[in-house]
Amino acid sequence: MRLNVSAWSIRKPIPAVVAFAVLTILGLISFRTMSITRFPNIDIPIVQVLITQSGAAPSELESQVTKKVEDAVASVNGVWHIVSTVTDGSSSTIIQFTVGSVDIDRALNDVKDQIAKIRTDLPRTIDEPIISRVDIEGLPIVTYAASAPGLSVEQLSWFIDDTVARDLQSIHGVGGVDRFGGVDREIRVALDPEKLLALGVTAATVNEQVRADNVDLGGGRGELAGQEQAIRTLAGARKVEDLAALPIALPGGRRVRLDELATVTDGAAEPRTFTRLFDEPIVAFGVTRAKGASDVTVDALIEKRLAKISAAHPEVKFTKVDTQVDSEVGNYHSTMETLIEGALLAIVVVFIFLRDLRATLVTAVALPLSVIPSFWAMDAIGFSLNLVSLLAITLVTGILVDDAIVEIENIVRHMRMGKSAYRASLEAADEIGLAVIAISLSIAAIFSPVSFMGG
Repeated sequence: MRLNVSAWSIRKPIPAVVAFAVLTILGLISFRTMSITRFPNIDIPIVQVLITQSGAAPSELESQVTKKVEDAVASVNGVWHIVSTVTDGSSSTIIQFTVGSVDIDRALNDVKDQIAKIRTDLPRTIDEPIISRVDIEGLPIVTYAASAPGLSVEQLSWFIDDTVARDLQSIHGVGGVDRFGGVDREIRVALDPEKLLALGVTAATVNEQVRADNVDLGGGRGELAGQEQAIRTLAGARKVEDLAALPIALPGGRRVRLDELATVTDGAAEPRTFTRLFDEPIVAFGVTRAKGASDVTVDALIEKRLAKISAAHPEVKFTKVDTQVDSEVGNYHSTMETLIEGALLAIVVVFIFLRDLRATLVTAVALPLSVIPSFWAMDAIGFSLNLVSLLAITLVTGILVDDAIVEIENIVRHMRMGKSAYRASLEAADEIGLAVIAISLSIAAIFSPVSFMGG
């Protein structure tokens, strides 16, 4: 016996009505809780290795750093393409993996392991290598400018790093806070060449001793009161005075304090970048969202938290200078308006051509009952309301309107033959139901390969 869903629903309407009522309620609930983002969550299989060395020429970095990094990461499973860029004091290596070949998190760990293996072969004067994923979530969703006439650039930069960044990072959905402009804190050790020459010690020797002594190290483990405890050697200076008092070994077994050879100061590093707003120097910071969070929700929470910070620190003024949330909200509202306009136009077209109030009401009810439950399915599989998903809903709505008009027109045609609405619905659905399903499935088959794409 052939199963005819349309005929079964017409003969027993209560189960169908209850099912769609439940799905509609679930869809409305999911629609209110779904996150709104610019793009869908995409795992881009790209890892970046950034190594900086102040004052190094590109030729030196290429031979001493870049080539060694490329040789090390080339053995990682799934590597498809490696591109390196070398500039004054900076070496950037982009490792692109074959889509779908490896898990990006595992690939990131493999790259870190390979860099750790060659760390001792790299120059000691390089900064710690920065190994990170390249993803869409790394772009700031909103950028603010901070200004405070009563604070210096150093004080304002420290306020952003210590107060604002820490406070914003505690918000659920915030991925990170990046400062633009300003200056960094720097403990400067200015060696006196005359004293070094008189005591017979070189700057390189002092540098090695400071690096070796000013570090915290693991000391193994021990047993205390019957319990195993980790042992750490805390030799890092906690204050500038502690660093200034660091003993430096001299030839012949003598020792002197570091501040006898140099001037140790706690200040600001040399500014390498600057930001201005309306010709006024400011310190800017951008906020990125965590993966899976809603841009709109995170932006609202950031505004509330900055309002609290401004109330506690009235001398600091925050100005929003850039945001992508406004365009996302605009796209979202535009798509929703397009859906509503399309549905209304479809209802008007049905009424104009069929001139049947019952058929028009059926169309008006069928459209939202078909679209709204899709939000529950999207939320269940982790989709967000973004450019791609909203475009898909808009396109599918057009297909749904086509199917609905064909079905309703055929039912009206049977009713005009003198048949009752019940009999006309049964025969019309049985007559073209398979053809309508075949058309919809053929369209789904065309786009189905996209669902198997990696990323």
